[in-house]
Amino acid sequence: MKTLWKTDRELYEIARKELFVALVGDILDKMGYLHQFLSPHIKPLHDDFVVIGRAMPVLESDVFDEISESTHSPILKKPFGIMFEALDSLKEGEVYICSGSSPEYALWGGLMSTRAIQLGGVGAVVNGWSRDTKEILNLGFPTFSYGGYAQDQGPRGNVIDYRVPIEIAGIRVNPGDIVYGDLDGVLIVPKEAVNEAFTGAIEKARGEQLVKKALQEGMSTVDAFNKFGIM
Repeated sequence: MKTLWKTDRELYEIARKELFVALVGDILDKMGYLHQFLSPHIKPLHDDFVVIGRAMPVLESDVFDEISESTHSPILKKPFGIMFEALDSLKEGEVYICSGSSPEYALWGGLMSTRAIQLGGVGAVVNGWSRDTKEILNLGFPTFSYGGYAQDQGPRGNVIDYRVPIEIAGIRVNPGDIVYGDLDGVLIVPKEAVNEAFTGAIEKARGEQLVKKALQEGMSTVDAFNKFGIM
């Protein structure tokens, strides 16, 4: 299949100019990927936030002490586990996406956003809450979460691994999948489906512009669908 872009950066530019998440989701449905949207509880902190980039999955776990003295795991002897190592591993064009904990504390914040920007990260998607909302909004860093909630993960949660497969409400997220989110939700595009899904979405988006023009000129929806096969 001939692709309409050469690099991820070019794809992201096309997506931002011509696409929206629902459209790519429609193409994935036709490809047989019927369960790729994350929970509708995960929303952007600002209506204009759009995230698109390669997944850098992070695995969280609940804990019950900030530092455990009786643990057999070296990870539990460190505040936040290996969260700092996970964040520092973020690469240009990647999305920090995490799951695994109870939804009772914040998994993302302002200082994390500042570090992610310096590393070239393009967004954060967390299966839980975020905090420091005003700071994140001032930074303009695309963050998707359940919303703002100040309770810290310090004595409540640890990062126990990263760059490993995770699941969010049964949706598998693998390293290198594309995470694409806007006001209507967050979509996981499996890395093996990226070319077909986005090529199909771009072609449909450009076709929809022809349909829109025909409708504006007075064509009926029946005639438009019969002519273009798009609605």
